[in-house]
Amino acid sequence: MPAFQDPETYRDILDGLQIGVSVLDLQKKIVFWSDGAEQITGYARIDVLGHSCAENILLHCDQNSCEMCTEKCPMATALHEAKPVEAMSFIHHKSGHRIPVRSWAIPLRDKRGSIIGIIQTFEGEFALADVDPNNRSMQEHGWLDDVTGLPNQAVMQSHLRETLGTFTEVHIPFGIVCLQVHDLGQFRSSYGQGAARSILQVLARTLRNTVWPNDFVGSWSDGQFLAILMGCSEEALQAVTQRMLRMMASATIRWWGENLSVAISIGCTSARAGDTVESLLQRAQPAFSDEQVALSVRATAASGDRSSRS
Repeated sequence: MPAFQDPETYRDILDGLQIGVSVLDLQKKIVFWSDGAEQITGYARIDVLGHSCAENILLHCDQNSCEMCTEKCPMATALHEAKPVEAMSFIHHKSGHRIPVRSWAIPLRDKRGSIIGIIQTFEGEFALADVDPNNRSMQEHGWLDDVTGLPNQAVMQSHLRETLGTFTEVHIPFGIVCLQVHDLGQFRSSYGQGAARSILQVLARTLRNTVWPNDFVGSWSDGQFLAILMGCSEEALQAVTQRMLRMMASATIRWWGENLSVAISIGCTSARAGDTVESLLQRAQPAFSDEQVALSVRATAASGDRSSRS
């Protein structure tokens, strides 16, 4: 049999692609899962084959909701309209963090032209690399937090001073967001240091994947994170902050057969004329007090968006 008439050749081609490829039947059960899909999501074939996407194995999130199996579901739309549909969404990686992907849902037809399933492709080119290309150099200089791998407080203070100086000179808007993990000490007591370290790493990676590449994200102290959002207007800041909160709220780890999560509170402020580093941080600090308790959520399952900035 000539090589290109062998079906296994085309399977090998699909597996060799750097993008993820999955095929679902009309009941939305996964019948094919490529090597690229395994690499991007962390889920092996054995984890997903035969399962329905309605089971929320990957917990897809679009810009408004975690429940993708609605009238806005790209796969349902592609089947209904009989044409390819593009979408930006977030996938819950097997390790617990969220990764942004661009996906296509494409109707699959048989020789007679009848739709028999759906092809879904997704690529993680919009997901950010682990911290920075200079990660090794920063680690050697002691500029990274030992637990999260994010820039530490000293580095974030330096970025904040520099960004504020640029704002003072040329008035490029920016905002800061402070995030606090609640009851981290109790979490450690209940589940151990290893579990606490894992949840902080998942939160850090989720936060890094939630912001834009030119933003700065770092560890501020144990259980506290700081994000500096570049070019973010005051109007956009609230929407971005809510997106970050929802994404962080969906972070979980699997620990001894149990899904573990933590509560998160968040606060934000935009830079104003006459601001100092201290005044900026002081305005954001109420995120760690009762004034922001309404923004505190239990991280079980929540939604996320990737709102645009003005």
